[in-house]
Amino acid sequence: MNKLKDLLRTRMDVIAYLFFGVCTTCVNVASYWIFAEYFGVGVMASSCIAWFLAVLFAYVTNRLWVFHSTVHGFYSVLREMTNFFSCRLATGALDIACMYVFVVLLGFNGAIIKLFDDIVIIVLNYLASKFIVFRSKKQPSN
Repeated sequence: MNKLKDLLRTRMDVIAYLFFGVCTTCVNVASYWIFAEYFGVGVMASSCIAWFLAVLFAYVTNRLWVFHSTVHGFYSVLREMTNFFSCRLATGALDIACMYVFVVLLGFNGAIIKLFDDIVIIVLNYLASKFIVFRSKKQPSN
């Protein structure tokens, strides 16, 4: 039982990341539905708004409860947020490129490619967040 507790304690960031990833997906879907169905906004505009709100939600939850960012100050937080959004834009572009190459050009099954593609994107988003966006900065010693 102690080994399980130790494993959970050492991997809490991954567990929290996966939990908030599911929540982020819910924000994306709910936002899309509200804007497209309730407000009558077009499909593409609703998708863009939903993506933005989901990434904003992901940034806040990742900052506070997954990676416990210690960055403070307007410009430092803005830089961190910009890095987060930039990484998400990059993995989003990779997602679209993979789907285009493997499904449109090569004719593979879209659902299967999307499943594997999403796994890769989730891992890349986690790694980008951990090692680029929320990496802990060593404080200079006096």
